[in-house]
Amino acid sequence: MKNKLPENNSTRLASLDILRGFDLFLLVFFQPVFAALVRQMNLPFLNDILYQFDHEVWEGFRFWDLVMPLFLFMTGASMPFSLSRYIGTTGSYRPVYRRILKRVILLFIFGMIVQGNLLGLDSQHLYLYSNTLQSIAVGYFIAAVIQLHFSFRWQVGITLLLLLVYWIPMTFFGDFTPTGNFAEQVDRCVLGCFRDGVFWNEDGTWSFSPSYNYTWIWSSLTFGVTVMLGAFAGKIMKEGKANRRKVVQTLLVVGLVLVGLALLWSLQMPIIKRIWTGSMTLLSGGYCFLLMALFYYWIDYKGHTRGLNWLKVYGMNSITAYLLGEVVNFRCVAASVSYGLEQYLGGYYSVWLTFANYLIVFFLLRAMYKSGLFLKV
Repeated sequence: MKNKLPENNSTRLASLDILRGFDLFLLVFFQPVFAALVRQMNLPFLNDILYQFDHEVWEGFRFWDLVMPLFLFMTGASMPFSLSRYIGTTGSYRPVYRRILKRVILLFIFGMIVQGNLLGLDSQHLYLYSNTLQSIAVGYFIAAVIQLHFSFRWQVGITLLLLLVYWIPMTFFGDFTPTGNFAEQVDRCVLGCFRDGVFWNEDGTWSFSPSYNYTWIWSSLTFGVTVMLGAFAGKIMKEGKANRRKVVQTLLVVGLVLVGLALLWSLQMPIIKRIWTGSMTLLSGGYCFLLMALFYYWIDYKGHTRGLNWLKVYGMNSITAYLLGEVVNFRCVAASVSYGLEQYLGGYYSVWLTFANYLIVFFLLRAMYKSGLFLKV
């Protein structure tokens, strides 16, 4: 699972690694440290900023709601480069599907480690499908099948078809409330007690939390759309190396069109990230295109990487960064060597521990990066 990868690999776009790194840096360093600091300082204007670093409760879209779609989008953006050797070949697809399925299985296992309570060794609280990595796995599989077997025109058509298939039952067989939407009903039927948000009763039966749950089974269709949008962006960049200015313009135009279509669609289907509605898919995809255009323009078109290359520490080991940040707690390590600071820092000592925790994660990722060690899933 470890693979040496030279940094001067000509098949890699620096903007892909740096934008992915930016996404992971927000997730496993900036947001938790910033949130801990703001809660301690309790300043109104900082609380207003922190509001954007939390998920929307139900309908609407905040800045933090872009982190997960961007993760899926970046997965798709790298696919035209990684799958190009297989597309159009006349040989067997068995080797590539073996590789794809291996990645899907590993991502599902990692997802169960992060949020599925796999490490709890308690079958009554084991959640099968409840994590970002698992949504990436499903979206990646859908996108891989589409890209391996269909031409670009068909890829666009199938992506639109996925949106249509998602839209029909969501519109005609439910509503857009937390408990009444079609995707929620599918999850209850399919996942049952193996779903996050389930509470076990004293008599051994289970019931669902009345809170705002994420949905997974039916939302897999739009996960696939998000990854495909990333794949389209990757294709634009891969085939536009001869005219990078045109690449930037195309990414910008597509991003703006998607945002416009999303806002128009939201008049009928609300923008709700928790059930990954079609309008949310297009809106987040549009924002991802615009971010990709910005990073591609500044890094690959203008050649400015000064002050940004450190983000590759996260971007080129994104799965490792996510696992370390979400699963392993280094606060005890920091506390064991800095407990004397508590008497001086007071309430800010917890902020220091949070900062030290994610700083250790950064140094581990940096050591892997310097050694050329990358987790290959």
